[in-house]
Amino acid sequence: MRTAFCLGRKPASVVEESLEWEDRLAAAGELRPSLVERILAVHGDRGSRGIEAVTEDRVKEYRDFTIVVGHEDEYVVEGRACTCRDAMFNLDPSDPTQLCWHAIAVRIARAIDRVDRHDMWYSDVRDFL
Repeated sequence: MRTAFCLGRKPASVVEESLEWEDRLAAAGELRPSLVERILAVHGDRGSRGIEAVTEDRVKEYRDFTIVVGHEDEYVVEGRACTCRDAMFNLDPSDPTQLCWHAIAVRIARAIDRVDRHDMWYSDVRDFL
């Protein structure tokens, strides 16, 4: 079944089913085991890394950007877009189910209100780093 997806766009029903974890997560307000399983089923290792980032409070929101702190750098996430190499080179931007782990982390953190908010400009903070 997976090879059929590689040949073209995913059917709308598959996309909706893949992304429904976001609505369920927002309704639950917490990472429940069944939702973790769903995220992992849809996003695999990227989902696992996104969950890890959220549980470690590595999703930061500033006045100008949302940042996910990685192990080697910090990545700017805006919507589905991210400044990481995975998002730039490996993912199909027209496929809403293909997200890097940074973008997944932001979606999870926002759904369960686990974003570390800072009332300052990231561009100012970055100058100090």
